[in-house]
Amino acid sequence: MSPGEPARDPSLSGWRARTRPAAVALVLHGGAQYGVDAVRPWRPAYLRMVPIARAVWAAGAAHGLEVRMLRNRVRGWNEPDRHPVEDARWALRRIRDERPGLPVVLVGHSMGGRVALRVCDDPAVTGVCAFAPWTPEGEPVEPVTGRRVLLAHGVLDRVTRPVDSHRYARRADARAAGLARFDVTGESHALLRRRSVWNRLAAEFAVQTAGLLPEHGLLAGAFGRAAPERYELPL
Repeated sequence: MSPGEPARDPSLSGWRARTRPAAVALVLHGGAQYGVDAVRPWRPAYLRMVPIARAVWAAGAAHGLEVRMLRNRVRGWNEPDRHPVEDARWALRRIRDERPGLPVVLVGHSMGGRVALRVCDDPAVTGVCAFAPWTPEGEPVEPVTGRRVLLAHGVLDRVTRPVDSHRYARRADARAAGLARFDVTGESHALLRRRSVWNRLAAEFAVQTAGLLPEHGLLAGAFGRAAPERYELPL
């Protein structure tokens, strides 16, 4: 094993549907640009996604939605290894084995948003919801081809830049099956000031993109707006 190579396995946990499984939401947490220390269950980046995952499950469990939370082996992106991308693809393989043929919706924050936008080319994935995504200049948009994409960014975020996700939205729009982006007023990177908004966005996107419920709530009409308005919808 080479120095810095993760020795641990990723962890996949979650909640089952209350009826016959019809779709799966995979939730991906944030991290750091570099770092090979283990992701413990009490890390803030992981804990931040627990209420979002629970909100998604609460909205969809009665309609057949299952939720899985991935805990990465290490906390860093670690270019060129991209360990969290490897972990997410591992999780998608596990989901396909457990629930063959079911659509998968990805929900990610920060680095997890970048991971979601990278791995959504998996054939099972139908859509990706990325909160405060880390989308540096040159981030590839090809993976979102044919996928429904929701981006949302707190306007006060100083960790990942809202302008970067706005530029990403403009570049990705032509490839996506549908794309909308929200500017969340008064919110920073941690998603703590307007938690109910983030929970609702993730839950509504997951159940609607999985085809379990019709378009409603915060997303009603969002994907039908004209560009560039659709890239900076206010919340």
